[in-house]
Amino acid sequence: MYDIIIVGAGPAGLTAAIYAGRANKKVLVLEALTYGGQIINTNVIDNYPVNPGISGVEFATKIYEQAKALGAEIKFEKVVDIKDGNPKEVVTNKETYQTKTIILATGSDSRKLKLENEDKLLGRGISYCATCDGAFYKNKDVAVVGGGITALKDALYLSDITNKVYLIHRRDTFKTEEDVVDKVKEKDNIEIIYNSNVTKLIADDTLKEIEVTDNEKNVTNIKVDALFIAVGRIPENQNFAKLINLDSNGYIISDEKCHTNIEGIFVAGDNRVKGLRQLVTATSDGAIAATEAIRYINNK
Repeated sequence: MYDIIIVGAGPAGLTAAIYAGRANKKVLVLEALTYGGQIINTNVIDNYPVNPGISGVEFATKIYEQAKALGAEIKFEKVVDIKDGNPKEVVTNKETYQTKTIILATGSDSRKLKLENEDKLLGRGISYCATCDGAFYKNKDVAVVGGGITALKDALYLSDITNKVYLIHRRDTFKTEEDVVDKVKEKDNIEIIYNSNVTKLIADDTLKEIEVTDNEKNVTNIKVDALFIAVGRIPENQNFAKLINLDSNGYIISDEKCHTNIEGIFVAGDNRVKGLRQLVTATSDGAIAATEAIRYINNK
């Protein structure tokens, strides 16, 4: 019997494990792939306090080792189901575990364009996070692909850092907040390319150009140093949908104390409804969720 089972070994989940370990709780962290989550794909982290320049892999390794040193048990098994009850159960592809509380920290994955070499060029001109990586392209030419609010805000953010931003949208209008659309159109260094898709990445070791094809099949090559892909994210909550309340996009609905609709089940990180998904907010969620889980256990 565990006090807390944490599903996911990204920054949110491992931070939760650190807080739970410091409270002398028996903790199990379950992770399907490898520890660290999406942050391991970031070459350099410059927006996290205290330690600028650390790599994503180094950050993930340090937080993983810290959680283990504080007593967290970490197993690499895929969680396929959770069950409410007393005790609660977490079912993996190998075993069923019993626990007093659960923290869901499964994160979300960037929706990809599914172009050749897209994964290979991650961190070498391909990015899914403008606020994470934009500063690396100061005074350079970049592109953003997408038509939602995230893509528009990414373009605005990058326009204050880079020389030029190409905003590539598959439709002829933006169906999002009009004031943000107006701000994008007012920017002299943002060029909007409507009715078009990115169809090819041209690179050697790093991205050099993108091929853009419009709805009439006209093809244009644009020289850019980076392409920021903002075509949505996929939260990793599918296995909990029958029990936990999700919004229309599949994110877990919670309050600011990371409580879900089920007593004793909490959520932390990028898989919950929130305004900002960054490393610092993920670790913050982990601390809050663990603190609430500890309080729940102690009050029982």
